[in-house]
Order: sequence, then C-alpha cells, then structure tokens
Amino acid sequence: MKSENKIFTIVQADKTDLDVRKQMSEIFAEGFTQWLGYFSKDKKIIAKAFAHMFVLDQFYVAIANGEVAGVTACTDGIKKSVKLNKKELRKHLGYYKGSIAGIFLKKEFEAPYENFPPKTGSIEFVGTAPEFRGQGVATQIIQHIIENTPYDDYVIEEVADTNMPAMNLYTKLGFEEYRKKPIPEKRAKKIGINNFLSLKYVKN
Repeated sequence: MKSENKIFTIVQADKTDLDVRKQMSEIFAEGFTQWLGYFSKDKKIIAKAFAHMFVLDQFYVAIANGEVAGVTACTDGIKKSVKLNKKELRKHLGYYKGSIAGIFLKKEFEAPYENFPPKTGSIEFVGTAPEFRGQGVATQIIQHIIENTPYDDYVIEEVADTNMPAMNLYTKLGFEEYRKKPIPEKRAKKIGINNFLSLKYVKN
C-alpha cells in the first residue's frame, strides 16, 4: 500500500553536514546487490565496499528527519558520478574479487559516453531507501534536478524493460524512449531482461 507523498529536502550530497556516504551506500546496495551477487550476496558488505565511490558533488539526496531517503546523480556526461578504488574494493571483497570488481565494474560504471550531446544532463544511480518507497522520493529528486540544473534535456541510459516501477516513474515525469538496446538471447534468459531502454526528457 502506497503512503501519502511527503515533502523532502533535496540538496547536493556535498552540501549537507550529514554523513551521507554510508546511507547512500546502503541505498546503492539495496538496489544493486542482485546485480553484484558474484562479489557478495551480503548487502552490508556491498555497502561497505562501494561507499567510497560516490563523487558527492555529482549527487543529490532527499533528506527527511536527518535520514537520506533517496539519491540520484546528475552529470554533464563528462564528469564521473562514481570513482572506484581497487584498494577499497579488495579490503571488503577480498583480493581476488576486489581486483575483478576494480577491472570490470570500472568499465561498467566509469565508461565514457560516446558523442554525448551538449547541454544534456545524464541522470544516474536513482535509488530510494526501502522505508521511504512509495512516498514520491525519486519523483521529487528528479524534478528538483530538472528545475535547478542548466541542461536543456536529460537522459537516463539503460533502464531494464522489465523494471516497470522505474519505467512508470520516468514516463510520468515526461521521459520518452529514444533508443532500445536488445540483450543477446542467452544473457536475456539468464538476467530476465529483454532490452535496455534509453529515455530522454526535453525541457519546454
């Protein structure tokens, strides 16, 4: 059952006195542990391993009663929202898996966009803390970003076509699909996704 929407305080993650990094990493772990199961199925370990990576001035957080309710990054397609450190990964995941994470996830998380259009914002790492779901957190953060950043349009890359809550949210906010990236059949069966969709929002 969905709760009534609250009004959250939205700020850039580097402009609050709260120690947001730990809470951001817990939200990340909640959303990504299923994808990072090879490295660890323990959300606490994933949270500790990746807490270092957030480039805070590229993130916005929704705050309620001193807690981080949700996070979203917005970059210009050139600056990175995350930066992985192999030493930190090895410390929490072990030498072998930490080294693999440092190689393969760096390609996944830090790959440069090709021919990224100017005056475009890239919306990344949208996440909501479990106890705040259904309260309009992601909606308010993304609306804040659109209203308070200088871009003419915004893109969200690689949304799974089976992630209906995310698709419904982005559609409601005015994002439209502009590209579809099919998944090879063998991998599609394994991960339960047929296509990755790219979405765009254009300011009026």
